Formats: sequence, structure tokens, C-alpha cells
Amino acid sequence: MKKHISIPIFIPGYGCTNDCVFCNQKTITGVAKNPSSAEVYKLIETWLTSVDTTKTKVEIAFFGGNFLGISKKSQNDYLTIAEEFVKQKKVSSIRFSTRPDTITAENLDNISNFSVKTIEIGVQSMDDEVLTASGRGHSAQDSENATKLILQYGFTLGMQTMVGLPLDNAKKSLFTAKKIIELGAKETRIYPVLVIKNTELESLYHKGLYTPLSIEEAILQVAPIVLLFNQNNVKILKVGLHPSEAYAEGKDLIAGPYHPSFHELVLSEIWKQRIQKALLNNSNKQIKILVHPKDINYAIGYGGSNRNWLKNQFDKVVFVSDENIYPDKFTINIL
Repeated sequence: MKKHISIPIFIPGYGCTNDCVFCNQKTITGVAKNPSSAEVYKLIETWLTSVDTTKTKVEIAFFGGNFLGISKKSQNDYLTIAEEFVKQKKVSSIRFSTRPDTITAENLDNISNFSVKTIEIGVQSMDDEVLTASGRGHSAQDSENATKLILQYGFTLGMQTMVGLPLDNAKKSLFTAKKIIELGAKETRIYPVLVIKNTELESLYHKGLYTPLSIEEAILQVAPIVLLFNQNNVKILKVGLHPSEAYAEGKDLIAGPYHPSFHELVLSEIWKQRIQKALLNNSNKQIKILVHPKDINYAIGYGGSNRNWLKNQFDKVVFVSDENIYPDKFTINIL
């Protein structure tokens, strides 16, 4: 099976006339301006110099903005460049992210002339109260209508969700995840809300009108959502924002559950809960946990957290990497 990569092209805020309370695309993407056509072409060329296209399936991805909100000319200019690489068989397909309320038959007719395979829509929540409080400017019904059109036109559907939005809670976030599955998404991204500099959320935070999730709260909210998506074969493309130097140094991040290895923290929590459940009726003090190699780090836990937790309860705990164990499964033996 070929490896898969996306060549990311960021168009921060381009085409988006809405001001969501959490959004500062320049800060989130690390890109200050929108690329010219020549810059896009050069960027794709540069990426391809380090990719063996005979062994890698490559797609071009337009992220960070509201792709169908930009002018038809700009859409076509960007897509025409991407299409050149598809025709050269260096790239297999194109994808982009956009707002649900830009999904119209007219817009989809236009992009159908290009090799667009996947459309991601940022639904963020399927709760209207949360959407209104977050300044999203669209309803849950808008998102539902968008999914139907995307699927009707034969595109692969991706849906992005956020946890920790204003007026959101664990129950509402889980409801959103269930709706994403129900509406036919094949891919998703999960983002905990961060308070970013120069956003409306920053102002609400300083006024005491918004409290972000802690790292622990975010992990506990995201863990069951990850499990739900995995159980329903919805591919998770990303959990948490990309690591950012500006966040790590505290330049742009005001508050919120940011961690450069957030996804790993979530997977560690999932494994902790699974092991904890399996050990409920265990009375032995020395145990050996056998795990498939791909899962061993998550089973042990980020920074050894799960192993340390177990060592507080057992005299001896040993984790063993065993290829005979199926992925996502484990066996507990007595030492």
C-alpha cells in the first residue's frame, strides 16, 4: 500500500467574512498572508522534490480559510495550478476546507471541473446554542444541508469538530461526534478550543465570561469521541492543533489546553481506561501486559504515565511488545 501525504497550502482567513470568537487564522496557521499563484506553484514543486511519487499517494490540500468563500476566479486559479500536477500524474487529487454555508450547487458545479476528491467542512458543533455563542454565523441545519450536497455530488466528506466552545459541554460534544458519523463523514479532525491572542475569545476570557478547558478536561472529553470515531470507521486526521513555536513560547497562546503531543495524551488515556476496566476483578500483584508493537507506547502512557499509575497498585508491572497480539488488543498475564 502506498504511503499518503498532503501538500498543505494555507490561505488564512481568505474568503471568510465571519468572525468566530476563537479565530485568528494568521496565528493558527503561522501564515501571515495568502499565497500568490506563483507561490502556490513553487510550493508544490518544492514538496514534490522530496517525494517518491511511485511509492506515495499525494494530494494537494487548501487549508486555513474558507475556500468556497473566495472569488470564483481565485478558486479556479488555485485549482488550475493543482490540476496541472494531477495531469502530470505527480498528484492524485485535491482537497480543501470550507464553511458549511458556502456549500451550494453552484459552487460544487464549478469545482467539479477539477480533480477535487475531498471537501472538509468546519462544523465545529451541531448544537445551535453553541454555534451562536461561538459567532459561527451558520446553523447546525446548514451543516446538515451541506453534507447532503457534498455526498450527492460524490465527494468524500470530512467534518471538523471542536471541544470546549462557549456553552459547550461533554454531552454536546459527544452529540456532535455522533451526528458527524450519522451524516456520512469519512474523515474528521478534532480541535480543543484555545484562547488565542487578538480574538473575541481573549476578550471574553479576560472578562471572566469564558473559561477554557484544562488539559485534563480536554483529554477526558476527546477520549470517548476518538473511540466513537474509531468504532465507526471515521478516519481521524488530526487531534489537537499542530505544534507551534509561538504557542510553546507563550507569544500567541493566552490560555487553553494546548500540548504539542495532545493526541498521544488522549490515546494514553484511552489505554488507561481500557486497562483499568480489564483489571477490575484482578487480585494478583504482579502482572504482564502484552500489547502489539504499534500500541506499546500508548499502553505504557505518555511519559510512562500509565505504567507509573499501575506501579502504585501492583508490586510488579511489565509491558511486553508482542506481534502475536492483534493491533488495538492486549492480554494481561500473571507473572
